[in-house]
Amino acid sequence: MRNINIGIAGLGRIGKIHLKNLSRNFQDVNVLGVMDVLEGSREIAKEFNVPNFVRTFDELLAIEGLNAVAVCSPTNTHADYVEKAARAGMDIFCEKPLDLSLTRLVEVLKVVEEAGVKLMLGFNRRFDPEFKRIRELVAAGAIGDPQIVKITSRDPGPPPVSYIQVSGGLFLDMTIHDFDMARYISGKKVKEVFAKGAVLVDKAIGEAGDIDTALITIVFEDDTMAVIDNSRKAVYGYDQRLEVFGNKGMARVDNNFPNTHELYTEKGVSGDLPLYFFLERYDVSYNQEIREFIEALRAGKDMPCGGVDGLMSLAIGLAAKKSLDGNRPVKLDEIL
Repeated sequence: MRNINIGIAGLGRIGKIHLKNLSRNFQDVNVLGVMDVLEGSREIAKEFNVPNFVRTFDELLAIEGLNAVAVCSPTNTHADYVEKAARAGMDIFCEKPLDLSLTRLVEVLKVVEEAGVKLMLGFNRRFDPEFKRIRELVAAGAIGDPQIVKITSRDPGPPPVSYIQVSGGLFLDMTIHDFDMARYISGKKVKEVFAKGAVLVDKAIGEAGDIDTALITIVFEDDTMAVIDNSRKAVYGYDQRLEVFGNKGMARVDNNFPNTHELYTEKGVSGDLPLYFFLERYDVSYNQEIREFIEALRAGKDMPCGGVDGLMSLAIGLAAKKSLDGNRPVKLDEIL
């Protein structure tokens, strides 16, 4: 394949991670430019020896030799940027979600298909080594037919209310990762969603029109199930656990810890708390997802997490919102 010359749109927390990984871990990938609306980000570009710093996405696309982009800007820019990049013939890595509107997402995917470019969505948890191993075990039949998937995903603390107001809400911002994991781990299609939620962490979140605590039941097409529990605040750290139960056994993944020591004394047994936030917990998976994006471009293969995956996760999230509002199970075909 041609040399991969990539530009990065957005140098927030995720954009910086991808810039670091692309700059330091891939000798034959050139980061030709970065785009950010904040002038202070120019210094970050200099730190990684990026030759071009621009303030608009159009300027980024105009950089000579560019043939791929990583869209790491705010959610409300994703659809427009992906559409522009596709029309410009660029291959695209885009952070989730592609858009909060199902109609708009479908429109963009059509443009991508017509342009003949590749699109990967950044559902980074798929690329966590432990979760990938569970998926491999399930796919190999090690636990038989999966009957129950249990996902726990709890943040150590809620984001600012100003972020929540534009995020799309708990289901489309936070739980959307878990919806993708339920599909990825089980390898099954979702038929029905039933969601319950409450404001138990911060009343300001409720005043902003969102919830901070949820329990979601997913029914797959073969009537097997997944259960997801979410909270915006786990005082002990970033709580990320997964279990798959089947008719021949069970596979599970516990939290990641800074180390695995345990101290035994007359007062009891103690050890470290789980890794505190997603930047630490998923450091390896962020690097692996961008690696698999690059490898797919080199080999001309399909992306490991494409536009349809983003479409389905958004649809499940919208079904969960409809279920919460209506206090009833919602069939996915009511959304799609």
